[in-house]
Amino acid sequence: MKYCVLLPAYDEFKNIAAVIKEIRTYGLDVIVVDDGSTDNTAQIARQEKAIVISHDQNLGKGQALRTGFDYAIKNDYYAVIIMDADGQHDPQEIPHLIQYAQDSKAGLIIGNRMHRPEGMPLLRWITNMFTSHFVSRIIGYKIPDSQCGYRLIKTAVLKQINLSTIKYDTESEILIEAAKSNFKIESMSIKSIYTNQKSQIHPVIDTIRFIKLISKHLFKK
Repeated sequence: MKYCVLLPAYDEFKNIAAVIKEIRTYGLDVIVVDDGSTDNTAQIARQEKAIVISHDQNLGKGQALRTGFDYAIKNDYYAVIIMDADGQHDPQEIPHLIQYAQDSKAGLIIGNRMHRPEGMPLLRWITNMFTSHFVSRIIGYKIPDSQCGYRLIKTAVLKQINLSTIKYDTESEILIEAAKSNFKIESMSIKSIYTNQKSQIHPVIDTIRFIKLISKHLFKK
């Protein structure tokens, strides 16, 4: 079974080298989708021997994920592990995710930070509780942390789901589409590292996108 780690990245020159180095200690391919960075993120990633795919302009995290998924499918990976490029996710969780995937019939395993959310900004905690409630209601699985970007997705799932979003709402759409295609979704407790990372999420615009996505699926249901 061949696994890869996908890092969507936008202006992450300060963090990406250390993240890639630690991931590579586990012997995994690292795919960096440089989403129109204005710095030397792509150059540093290549120096660290990552596979780099670059967008000419910033298209959004969802599109970066979709670009990475296409590469993983074409190159016959069994599963994709998604991590943030800013160092928020601990690479030491990777072996646990892989072991979980091998022991489980779930098509998608999502990290859960909510059992110990120390350091999580209050606004992020509130929005996460809100989004997790509605995503769980739609998909029929209890998802404590629907906004967690640390997740493992088997490519069998990626081949079946249809994604239409390209921004941060893609992370919720993945869960909805996977459940709709009858794939099992499970959560695994992880820790996150909160330092001085600056979130790219726009609290108003991205909340509106999420509401539109949820409303569409609630109406269908």
